[in-house]
Formats: sequence, C-alpha cells, structure tokens
Amino acid sequence: MSQEPRRPSRPTALLIPKARGGRAQRAVYLLLALCAAALYLAGEPLMPTARDLTFHFAALQIGALLKGTCYLAEEIFHLQSRHRGSFWRALSACFPLHRHGPMLLICGSAYVALLDGDKQPLSLHLSLASLCQLLILALGLHKPSAVEISEMSERSKQNVAHGLAWSYYIGYLKIVLPRVKKSMEEFSRANPNLLAHRETWKLHILVPLSCDIYDDLEKADSNIQYVTDLTETTLTRAGTKKRVYKHSLYGIRDEDNKLWHCAVEYATPLQSLYAMSQDECAAFSREDRLEQAKLFYRTLEEILKGSKECAGTYRLIAYEESGEAETHLLSREILWHLWQQRHEEYAVCEGNHPHTPSTTLNSTELNLQISESDLPQPLRSDC
Repeated sequence: MSQEPRRPSRPTALLIPKARGGRAQRAVYLLLALCAAALYLAGEPLMPTARDLTFHFAALQIGALLKGTCYLAEEIFHLQSRHRGSFWRALSACFPLHRHGPMLLICGSAYVALLDGDKQPLSLHLSLASLCQLLILALGLHKPSAVEISEMSERSKQNVAHGLAWSYYIGYLKIVLPRVKKSMEEFSRANPNLLAHRETWKLHILVPLSCDIYDDLEKADSNIQYVTDLTETTLTRAGTKKRVYKHSLYGIRDEDNKLWHCAVEYATPLQSLYAMSQDECAAFSREDRLEQAKLFYRTLEEILKGSKECAGTYRLIAYEESGEAETHLLSREILWHLWQQRHEEYAVCEGNHPHTPSTTLNSTELNLQISESDLPQPLRSDC
C-alpha cells in the first residue's frame, strides 16, 4: 500500500481587505447625538444657538457654491470634449444644486429671520463666510482624505483593479473555465495516472500580490516541472480566426519527492499593474500596486463566485513573498491548495454558497465517509 503523503506546510496567511461597511456613517450619528447632548447640557440660549447653527450651515453651502464656481471656470473650456457642448451639463456637473441649493435657501432665510438684535449687516456675515471658504479652497483643506478617495473609488468600482478583474473575467476566464473540466477529462482518459484526483481538475490561478510574474514557472521554482499542454480550445474571437486557448499541466514536487499534477497559470492582468508601477508616467507607487493587487483578487473572487458557469472550475491562489529569499514558496503554496482540495473539501458548488475560509476546516474535525459504490451499503461497521 502506498504511503499517504504528508500535509504540506501552509505559507503565511494573507490579509485581503474586505469591503468597507457602514461604520463611518454610524459614527456620524453617534457623534451627532453626543454634540446635541453637549449643547443641551450647556444650557445656552436657544435663539443665539439657532442663529449660529444656521450660519454655519449657510457658510458650508456658500463654500460648495464657490468651489463649483472655481471648477466651472475650467470646465467651460471643455464643453465640447467633456460635456457634449452643453453648458447646462457643465453647470450641473460643477454645482450639485439638488443638494446644496435648497439647503442654502433654507439656511439663509432662517439666518436672516434670526438676525434680530445683531447690529452687524448681513453683507458682512456673507463676506466673512465667503472669505473663510475661499481660504479653505486656496489652502487645499477641502480635498478628501486617502480613505475617502479609496472608499469612493471602490463603491463606484472605478479602481484600476476593478477594470482589470472584469476584463480578465469577460475576455478570458468566462471563455476558458467552462471548458476546463472537459479538457481535463479528455486528458485523463489518455493519461489516467497523471490526473487521478477529480478534486483538482481546476485551473489554478496564481495571484502574487507583488505582481512579479515569471513567464516560465520552472524558473520561479525548481520544484515545478512542465509536463504537457491540455487539449486546446479554438474559437473565433474579436476578428481573429481560430484563436487558440490552452492551459499547461505541471508537476509539483513535494518534500517527499512525490509529484502532484495540476493546471497552473498566473493571472496575467497583474503584469499591467507591475508595468504601471515601473513607469513614471503612470504615477503608480509600490503601495498603490499592492493595494490594487489585493483589490484585484477580492474583485475577481466576487465575480467568479457569482458566475454559475465557472463554478467548481477554478482555484485562486493569492500569496505574498516574504522579505527573506525562499526558493520554494510558490510550490509550497500550490501544494497546500492541492492537499486541501483532496483532503479537506467536499463537493459544494463554489458559485452558490457564501464564502467560508477553507482554513477553518480540519481533516480531523471533518471526516466524511463516502462510499465509492453506487449500491446501498450496510450500516454495520463489521461487515
């Protein structure tokens, strides 16, 4: 009897950021309640407090209108190219009138009504408010923080990573993944010893967060050996006749010198992220590249989970190289995923269930005894 290979050691777990929740908005409500309570406990007179409050609201709306005016001074030179020649489109883009317009009228009217007893003219108050807002604009204090920019980009799905993930899925994965198991089944009939485990009949997609991709996997890790190519898929695509799609089969050597076989390839869009970080014109830092690589992985994972035709045909393998030079990190990472598929997972459609980290399952905690025969089996264990 052949000895069961021992479990490969798991490389360092990754921290992939999840989508932001509504905690910031809940913090706003909490601080709002605290401020209201502080004003109530302070015991200030109602009329002066209401007048100051409406003035601050009016000043904020004046600031929004002044900022829109400054942006409009630029946009009027781009009416044809950016706003289809419509001045109203440019005006609407610079001035969110549906929000700030009514608020300015209400606050301005309320402030004028509450000016009773104030000897300073209204024009002075408006001038001071405008001066303060223009100073804020001149000093750049109005610009959103890095967190705000990141949240807005993620919610609107306008990050580089979102575009790359969707392009990778629509232009490649959606085409090849539904054909992966058929290709492996054809190959397995001709080579029954190489792909003996159906659990690993998937396309294993490598997602290095460093975006450093090797054209030759054998050079990335000496424990990875090219075996052959799987059956090709030929399609007419985007004007190209008989475009060929194919995957390569590799043998991964473990610590016991045993070969594990699987189809492996890199997520090629990461090459674009790496090239952008090397080009000064892109103004793309190493930190930006790491953030976008993590977002690419998360976005691609969400897209594939929602795709019924790709369910059970892929395995995303995200990893991050440590500071120390480790020659066999990639093979260890792939072997860990192969082991997990063969020993710690059960057949559930990947696209139709909520994601639970597979690291929470342990082979000693989950012991499924499935009969290899289709016939009914006796319940007694001594038969």
